Amino acid sequence: MCNLYRMTKAADEVARLFGVDAPAGTNVGEEVFPGYPGLVLDAAGLRSMVWGFPLSLKGKSGRMLKPKPVNNARCDRLDSFMWRYSFAERRCLIPMTAFAEAEGPKGAKTRSWFSLPDQPVFTAAGIWRQSDEWGAVYSMVMTDAAPVCADLHDRSPVLIDPGQRDLWMRGSPEEALSLCTPYAGPMQVDRTAEPWVQRAAAS
Repeated sequence: MCNLYRMTKAADEVARLFGVDAPAGTNVGEEVFPGYPGLVLDAAGLRSMVWGFPLSLKGKSGRMLKPKPVNNARCDRLDSFMWRYSFAERRCLIPMTAFAEAEGPKGAKTRSWFSLPDQPVFTAAGIWRQSDEWGAVYSMVMTDAAPVCADLHDRSPVLIDPGQRDLWMRGSPEEALSLCTPYAGPMQVDRTAEPWVQRAAAS
């Protein structure tokens, strides 16, 4: 699954790449985590949304717990109640410069970054909706792992090539689902020593 990605380009630069207006007043970090805002391209243009559909569960006391962001939507479960209306009516694109997977033993995992050498900014498939809890939210669509990712995880993001973006956004659900295949193009891997969990420095 994908729980971290990078977008190192500024919002106005991303907007120029896609031929849309830049969103006003965005506060999006270069590294995007579940529950935090990221840039999303939908039918209305480029805007900031929170990464993850809110899921509220009850605790042992019976009280509702703080919502948890569900940031990945498996393509084989897009017909489930949680996803099907968004998939049918509100598909989007998630621009990024790299996505990360955790590598190594538990407690010592590091970040391995995946990018596309022929696309400095590429797009992952997404779906979105309006929520009461966090406003506009989005989730990333996942499929079977791309070959280069398979030794780290059994799933990876659905990556949408430039020529397929309009089909993902505006095609029928059946046409969009046909794009949910492992990425077969060239992919660059940067296996780093960066800890997966970044701890704040002591003050």
